[in-house]
Amino acid sequence: MSRHPDSTYADSDTLHRFLLEGLGIRGELVHLDATWKSVLARRCYPEPLRTVLGECMGATALLAATIKLDGTLTLQARGGKGPVDLLVVEATGTRTLRGLARFDELGDAAALPELIEDACLAITVDPGADAERCQGIVEVDGSSLSGVIEHYFARSEQLPTRLWLACDGAAVAGLLLQKLPEGDAVAVDDTERAEAWERSIMLADTVTERELLDLDAHTLLRRLFVTEGCRVFQPERWGFACTCSRARVRITLQSLGRGECESILEDEGAVDVTCEFCGASYGFDAVDVAELFAPGAVAAPERTM
Repeated sequence: MSRHPDSTYADSDTLHRFLLEGLGIRGELVHLDATWKSVLARRCYPEPLRTVLGECMGATALLAATIKLDGTLTLQARGGKGPVDLLVVEATGTRTLRGLARFDELGDAAALPELIEDACLAITVDPGADAERCQGIVEVDGSSLSGVIEHYFARSEQLPTRLWLACDGAAVAGLLLQKLPEGDAVAVDDTERAEAWERSIMLADTVTERELLDLDAHTLLRRLFVTEGCRVFQPERWGFACTCSRARVRITLQSLGRGECESILEDEGAVDVTCEFCGASYGFDAVDVAELFAPGAVAAPERTM
């Protein structure tokens, strides 16, 4: 099987929803090309970490597509040990993604539990518009990323869910299957429904990483579920975008406090902030800093830059 030409691949940066009709099973298939390359263009990652970050990008898109999202969904892994200090991916309701990882020398570390030892995976949904955030936390206990997220769904959403993820230097791909709630109308009884779920998992388990990365959505889903009555919906387009702004940097500097900002001014002559996600730079001189802490200056609610 040959690698698709990136410039002409029909499913570049798309997410397809699908339904195994009458079986009470829904699914998603995501493929990220330019989005993933935009993340890689901003920082050089060793291959093991690149793979984990790419899988997190695919998983975050799949997670965001399972809910009605107007704000942001953030997947973040942070641990007290291991060479990776932080790994974070953010998806927005406008179907954009950004992501990064901070790391030291990896050594022999390759899998997620080795890269971020004793880590927890936090999945945070921020609806925006001053609505309350909600967060689920799952321990990274030796499982793969797919296994950790499957555990999250089982515990917090109580919906049986399976994921398959793949990543290389050119693309990220992911497949999600989810058993719909019992109340959803289906054309089979409970026994047949359980059998259909197990059969669908067995079929999806036959997919290879190269097939996930190289086959277009309709070809892949037809190969996997040709006998299951798979209905594929119109694709959603995804892309890379950063949510940083000068206003958000102002909030961050206000949270640091006047003393810290004035100390930086004294040492550096200006307070310069560079976004780790996209590389955008924001400069604040003495007048700007004074304005930040002037009487009556109001800080907006804190948001992730």
